[in-house]
Amino acid sequence: MRRLVGLILAAGMATAAWGQDRTPAQRQTLNELAHVLGQSHALRQACEGASDQYWRVRMSQLLQAEAPDQTFDRALREAFNTGYAAAQAQFQACDAKSRGEAAQIARRGAALAESAAGP
Repeated sequence: MRRLVGLILAAGMATAAWGQDRTPAQRQTLNELAHVLGQSHALRQACEGASDQYWRVRMSQLLQAEAPDQTFDRALREAFNTGYAAAQAQFQACDAKSRGEAAQIARRGAALAESAAGP
């Protein structure tokens, strides 16, 4: 999980200088990453409680680093919220199933963050 956080922050910081100069493929990757962060947020809250804001803070950091235009900012926020709502509806308790899902989503997030960070 720490590796995922590092990759997410690296992705944002590595691209902060050219935040709005994203190709459509790069924007899609960031959109998918925002969705994964939303899912991670819901799953973490299932185990840590509703007051836990760990992944929401990371999403905010990504948005700050990216400095997206208004349309892309809205799309990223919607992707985060959609991921959150989907995971929250499916995993309402902290159990082996939700922890397994969190691990799978973390792997997906790590792959997306690596892709967003580039070579």
